[in-house]
Amino acid sequence: MKFATLTIALVLAGCASKPAPPSWQPNARDALDGFTDDYLRGNTAAANAEFARARRETASTGRADLVAQVELVRCATLAASLEFDDCPGFAALATDANAQQRAYAAYLAGRWEGLDVAALPEQHRAVVGSGSMAGVADPLSKLVAAGALFKAGRIKPAEVEAATEAASAQGWRRPLLMWLGVQEKQAQAAGNTAALEHIKRRIALASGTR
Repeated sequence: MKFATLTIALVLAGCASKPAPPSWQPNARDALDGFTDDYLRGNTAAANAEFARARRETASTGRADLVAQVELVRCATLAASLEFDDCPGFAALATDANAQQRAYAAYLAGRWEGLDVAALPEQHRAVVGSGSMAGVADPLSKLVAAGALFKAGRIKPAEVEAATEAASAQGWRRPLLMWLGVQEKQAQAAGNTAALEHIKRRIALASGTR
């Protein structure tokens, strides 16, 4: 199941025994899935269009909490690629967001001091407690956890390696290049010439210059 679907399941999903959901729900899910796929693959224009569609579909309900959830999907997807912009779309809606959403936004932003950890999804509570995303299985959730650890200044080389390989396995060019860049700096700092040259070759290949 896509990350976007997972993050909004509680508010968008319906039971099979109930009538078919209103069209905005599947439309928003499809658009969010399209946004995450396009963004992670580096297709910025297409990703922006899909996100705008997801936000428009959700805003049609007039519910700030639903739109805030869409904004959190965007923030999490950016965090997976080590791109942080303080989530302005969510910040504008924070007053009407719920406690779980505000806690997740703080988690993504690396504001872990005083964080309401109990309000986070279970796997991310474990990340905060252990400083590791070892228990996170979903590839995108793993990258989001790694991004949150990075933003909080708690990332370790093993987590950088895990994030790099998660992005590589999925063919997600944008986060792969960002995490390879982190590895490149680590190799430079350690004076590991062999590792540095290997990482540079991977960067060139993934960026299309090799």
